[in-house]
Amino acid sequence: MHKDFFCMPLHLDQLAAFVNVADLGSFTAAADKEGLTQPAVSLQVKGLEQRLGVRLIERVGRRAQPTAAGLDLLVHARRLLQESAAAEEAMMPYRDGASGRVRIGSGGTASIHLLPRAIAVARKSMPGLEITVRIGDANDILRDLEANRLDIAVVALPASGRNFEIEPFYEEELLAVAPAGSLMPEGGPDAAFMRDRTLLLYEGGNTRRAIDAWLAAPDTRIRPAMEFGSIEAIKELVAVGLGWSILPGLALKRDRAGLVTTSSLNPRLTRRLGMVLTRGLREMMKCLRAFKG
Repeated sequence: MHKDFFCMPLHLDQLAAFVNVADLGSFTAAADKEGLTQPAVSLQVKGLEQRLGVRLIERVGRRAQPTAAGLDLLVHARRLLQESAAAEEAMMPYRDGASGRVRIGSGGTASIHLLPRAIAVARKSMPGLEITVRIGDANDILRDLEANRLDIAVVALPASGRNFEIEPFYEEELLAVAPAGSLMPEGGPDAAFMRDRTLLLYEGGNTRRAIDAWLAAPDTRIRPAMEFGSIEAIKELVAVGLGWSILPGLALKRDRAGLVTTSSLNPRLTRRLGMVLTRGLREMMKCLRAFKG
């Protein structure tokens, strides 16, 4: 056999034909699946056998099945075909004028009330940009960012991680929220006033920690009547009169047609949202911006 024989590349269409015949047990069924004629599929499998110098398919009765060599090849053939499909899928955003992909992780409030406007602006300047948003708990979002499953995170600060670069970009007020018609103290409710209400609070996260710290009193542990993982759910429950809450101002831009009453707290309470990137990405961006040729 010529020494350059095994330098010849494997053809994906031949591998696909072989896998389909092995899976379906029939050249005719494989041809139907691929939209080819039966002789065309036979030629593809024969060409692959000639390329590798081994018999890959044998007939047992009326069924075509892989030989021992064919069974070994199936493992590699499936992997090559899967990698080929994955490579083609990765190129899809760049077709027809598309210009790339950005994967964003965010908490629920920012994803509903802040990101849509930012995404709309980005799409106007880059119509082909593919943007995906994953909503979740801040800790999960940051883990995915560190694992390179996300490109950027938008979370309530602080955000911990030695490999992160953090840029605060938005500060918002946390407001007292009550059923419509509720009387708010002049100057806004203070912590003692709010502790006497039936409280419905968001569970976990930096925003909840800030609220707990604001509500805290000596030797007192805050125990809300109910806790929820959804700020939108809390708004609904407050609107039907089940309690009071403290919620981000972003979530109250549209107050359900006056079904809730809002007020600043006394003293005011705010939170900051930040963009979080991996340090490696930020450093590369900085170096490229500084490059002068």
